[in-house]
Amino acid sequence: MPQKKYYEKPTIIRHSVGLANKFGRAPGTLPMTNIDGVPVKTLIEQFGSPLFVVSESSLRKKYRDMLRAFSLRYPRVQISYSYKTNYLNAVCAALHTEGAWAETVSGFEYDIARSLNVPGKNIILNGPYKTKKELERAINEGAMVNIDSYDEMYLLEDIAREKKKKLNIGIRVNMELNYPPWDRFGFNVESGQAYDAIKRIMSNGLLNVRGLHCHAGTYIDNVEIYRQMAEKLVEFYRLINKELSIKLEYWDIGGGYAAPNTLHTAYLPGSQTCPTFEQYAEVIGPVLLRGPFPSNEAPLLLLEPGRSIVEETMHLITSVHAAKRLSNGTKAYVIDAGVNLLFSSFWYRYDVVPAQEGGAAMEDASLYGPLCMQIDCVRSSISLPQLRGGDLLVVKNVGAYNFSQSMQFIQPRPAIVMISDGKPHLVRARETMEYIKQLDTVPKHLKA
Repeated sequence: MPQKKYYEKPTIIRHSVGLANKFGRAPGTLPMTNIDGVPVKTLIEQFGSPLFVVSESSLRKKYRDMLRAFSLRYPRVQISYSYKTNYLNAVCAALHTEGAWAETVSGFEYDIARSLNVPGKNIILNGPYKTKKELERAINEGAMVNIDSYDEMYLLEDIAREKKKKLNIGIRVNMELNYPPWDRFGFNVESGQAYDAIKRIMSNGLLNVRGLHCHAGTYIDNVEIYRQMAEKLVEFYRLINKELSIKLEYWDIGGGYAAPNTLHTAYLPGSQTCPTFEQYAEVIGPVLLRGPFPSNEAPLLLLEPGRSIVEETMHLITSVHAAKRLSNGTKAYVIDAGVNLLFSSFWYRYDVVPAQEGGAAMEDASLYGPLCMQIDCVRSSISLPQLRGGDLLVVKNVGAYNFSQSMQFIQPRPAIVMISDGKPHLVRARETMEYIKQLDTVPKHLKA
């Protein structure tokens, strides 16, 4: 008996003025049937759904593109990958083979870097919370430590006394660059806090200030903010060089570089507004070279990219579970990946495309995850062909802050594969009940 054909219900769609011509509305986004040459369907058959997929070739290309852009405009450049953005071991390891250092903001992230055999001298320890034990380890292993507060300075002075030697450190500064300002980290330049802190450090004779660190914010698509940061860093360096005889070994301008995903609040798509690496480098490198030093003695320029390196190198494959229509007439699909895996969907209008050829009829729809929460909406108002249970979708460019912020809420976390030279490698296994429960214990009197 022949299989019954799937019935696609006809729909009547109101078009906005100017959107359609006499031929009708333009076709929707083309399907993404493979990732780096591997069929999406094959990946799901082999590793299950949902599934994160990392492209190693894209990851390496992003790193090389950024390094090239800045190295052409400043003589000494070092990229230190921001671990918090995505600390998947395979991602970090691939970047370290390219020459990246590790930028960490906790003892936890520092441990990850060391477990990957990153030497201490290639690790930066930032962040507002560093215990004495973490500071001691970082100092002993030769890591760069940028202090965030006077209390951290006191801890480091205690360590210097115990070691009976001067310690080289960096100091984090903040500036009035944008609104609202990122002023909770480090010492403010305009108010004189940063100058006073460095003067206090140098007067005690226990610490040497060898670096300045500044981070302006996140998803900064206005390159003029980086120009202002570079100009203020140069001005501040001239001041402390002249009055406190400070000679910097490095200046670290942090991260915050944007990527092409589109924010919910944005009018234009991120692909049109996101600056290139060359545009960022052009307003940073040449400006920093105006500092009080010969060009052949320029301090090392440290970059701490995260989002701009990994966001476009990772995708999420998800399966359609059910189709329904809401009370207001909106088409809705239930998929097997929710905001527990895509936390950044609260900020981004993610580009979601089918993984198979679809019908001609397109309709705006909302994508809801498997969580029993009204807020579990991965994407709203997205034009998709008619879908049915078992169809696959690809949520594109999810490499930044989703894995590292994912949680075991209602559903366990999925597997992750990395595609290298056209071959998929399992780099993180799908979570099991045994894995989730291994840290739990039940008191004897509560056992059934």
